[in-house]
Amino acid sequence: MIFDRCTDLALEACERWNENRYKNANNLNNLNYLSELRGVKASRRRVEGYYIDIVEILDQSGADALGKPIGNYITIDLSGFWDRKPDFFERAVMAVGKELKNLMPDTGGALVIGLGNAAMTPDAIGPLAADYILITRNLINNMPKRFAGFREAAAWKTGVAGTTGIESAEAVRGLIDQIHPAVVIAIDALAARKRERLCNTIQICDSGISPGSGVGNDRNALNYHSMGVPVIAIGVPTVIDAATLAADLLEEYAGDQIADILRDKHGGLMVTPKEIDGQVRDLAKVIGYGVNWSLQDLEISDMADLLS
Repeated sequence: MIFDRCTDLALEACERWNENRYKNANNLNNLNYLSELRGVKASRRRVEGYYIDIVEILDQSGADALGKPIGNYITIDLSGFWDRKPDFFERAVMAVGKELKNLMPDTGGALVIGLGNAAMTPDAIGPLAADYILITRNLINNMPKRFAGFREAAAWKTGVAGTTGIESAEAVRGLIDQIHPAVVIAIDALAARKRERLCNTIQICDSGISPGSGVGNDRNALNYHSMGVPVIAIGVPTVIDAATLAADLLEEYAGDQIADILRDKHGGLMVTPKEIDGQVRDLAKVIGYGVNWSLQDLEISDMADLLS
C-alpha cells in the first residue's frame, strides 16, 4: 500500500492526485492538470498582491478523488507577507477578508471559534486569532441604536478535550442553540505536506473542519450537517508530519516504498518551523483582522483603535 501523505490542504491533495496520475509531471503549481479530474474545478487569481488558488469540489466523485468533503477551498499564498513590504499587513488582511466575505451570508451574526491549544505554540493559532475579534454582540444587545451599524460577532475559545473534558463540537452546538448565529467561523492550525507552505498559507473553506484531522487525531466535525448553520473554516498549516517530509525528500532516490517504512517506524512525529512563535502571532492577527474586515464596515486603523 502506498503511503498517503498527511495534509489538510485541498491544494496539496490536488497536487498529490496529479503526481499519482502523471508520475513525470513537473509543474505542480499549475492547476490546469485538474481538467481531467471529474467533479473538481480549479482556478487562480490575484488579490491585494497575493496569489489565491481556488479548488471547488463539486460532487462526490471529486470528494472521493481528493479525500476532502464537497465545498470551496481557497488557498492564499502569503509567502510574500514575510518580505514586509509597504502595506503588507493591510493587504493580507484585505485578501483574507475579501475571500471570507464571499463565502458568508449577507446578514446575521457570526460566532467565531478559536480551536486548538493555547499552551502549545503550533496549535495556538485559533485561540490567538480569537483575541483579535471585535466583539459586538453584547454591545448591540445593550445599546442597539448606538451600535446599529455593526454586525453581531461573538468569539469562544474551546480549549482541548484533554483539559476541559468537553469536545469542541459539543461546546459549539450548545453556543449555537443559545445565540443563534447565521454563520460559524472556526479557526484552527493545520498540517501541510510541503514545508514551504508552513506558515506561508491560509486556507479558507465552506465545508467545515474536523479538529485534529491533520495530525491523526480526528474529533467530531464542525460542519453544516452537525451544527445546523454554515461553518467556514480558516486554517494555517503550522506542522508537517515527519514521515511525510522525509518521504518527499527521499522519494526521487528511494521511490514510494520508503514512505511505508517511515510511517511504520516514525509515524506520529510532527515538525514545525523554528520561527513558529512570531509567525503564529503575526498570522493570528491577520486572520482576526480579516474576520473583522469581512463583518464590519471599518478601516483597519479603526479596528486597531477599538481593539487596543
